Amino acid sequence: MTNRHQVVIIGGGFGGLSLAQTLKHAPVDVTLIDRCNYHLFQPLLYQVATGSLSPANIAAPLRQVLRRQKNIKVLLAEAVHIDAAKRRVILSDGEIDYDTLVVATGATHQYFGHDEWEKFAPGLKTIEDATAMRRRILLAFEAAEREHDPEKLRAWMTFVIVGGGPTGAELAGALGEIANDTLRHDFRDIDPSKARIILVEGAGRALPTYPQKLSEAARKMLVRLGVTVRTGAMVTGVQADSVTIREGDRTETIPTRTVLWAAGVLASPLGRILSQEAGAKLDNAGRVVVEPDMSVSGHPEVFVIGDLANFSHQNGKPLPGVAQPAIQQGHYVGKLIRARLQNKKSPPFHYFDKGNLATIGRGAAVADLNWLQLSGLPAWFIWVFIHLLYIVQFQSRLLILLQWAWLYITFDRSARLITGENPLPLDL
Repeated sequence: MTNRHQVVIIGGGFGGLSLAQTLKHAPVDVTLIDRCNYHLFQPLLYQVATGSLSPANIAAPLRQVLRRQKNIKVLLAEAVHIDAAKRRVILSDGEIDYDTLVVATGATHQYFGHDEWEKFAPGLKTIEDATAMRRRILLAFEAAEREHDPEKLRAWMTFVIVGGGPTGAELAGALGEIANDTLRHDFRDIDPSKARIILVEGAGRALPTYPQKLSEAARKMLVRLGVTVRTGAMVTGVQADSVTIREGDRTETIPTRTVLWAAGVLASPLGRILSQEAGAKLDNAGRVVVEPDMSVSGHPEVFVIGDLANFSHQNGKPLPGVAQPAIQQGHYVGKLIRARLQNKKSPPFHYFDKGNLATIGRGAAVADLNWLQLSGLPAWFIWVFIHLLYIVQFQSRLLILLQWAWLYITFDRSARLITGENPLPLDL
């Protein structure tokens, strides 16, 4: 490191990586800190969880991505505290000083005050989450193959996805394809197509942030795959062998051994630390309410971007927790840092909404492009193109394209591996 301006970025996700790349030729020294040594393409995590892709397909080593950027150093480390007064990041095994700090640590699962549900209903934010979810799904079919008690068999063959947003809808659609097509000939004593797949959403329709027409199109696609969509339903309890939901005045307990969580997110703990150390204001989800330039009020040298930020200056509502806001915010803050070094002013951040996409299954998707709304095969082709476009490494794009083509033709999900600890004996 030199005596040049020191920029520290915490988090190598979409926002942090976009910022680091924007600063490629800036007269600054950049330190990128992350607990993982890779950048993860989170929108395709559900495909790892359902055996379509392997983890290496959607993750790229940060050092490899940034190796040609001479003004950046990547550290495998965990930030545990921020000393805003001394401009210092405290690591679990050291500390580092900064002139400008950018926090882009994202969000984790939100169980709405019921953290005890997590062990029964895993969420989907990391590679570890995805492989654990894949293990749980595949073990359910394996246990069902050996189960002779009809009631226990029904529980093993029932899958409940909590949350009808894009992640929940995509998981439900993929499970429908697994049950109806991928595993159709793999078992001798069970018929995977008899699996019950239930998608539970508290709002009045699936994909509630999409236009009504696309929500209805997605619901019909899910129904064709054998998914039961339960809207206006709230989860009130999750146990090892059941989930309890409430619809109006009616409460129902559904026997199931597989509950998958896709409802709600909770901001990174670094938001609370910024609140304590820098006086940052937090919203109900723990996100930092940022200024129009993405900085923390009273600390213009500290920025928060991505899922950890609540940016509501454009239309009064926080931006969605998806990749595009984080990428655009990273690019904006990189340009702002350059401008500040030249004593220039920058306009406030402005988000350009490119629309939303969700895939339900083979040749089935919905696309809200603001100026155009599509469903079915045309939307699916757009979904494929856009996702390939934002994969970081070219070789990953090529491998994913080949595997998607193979899946489209054969319905085969080659990465359906049960990994981790030895699952035997099964809980029969």
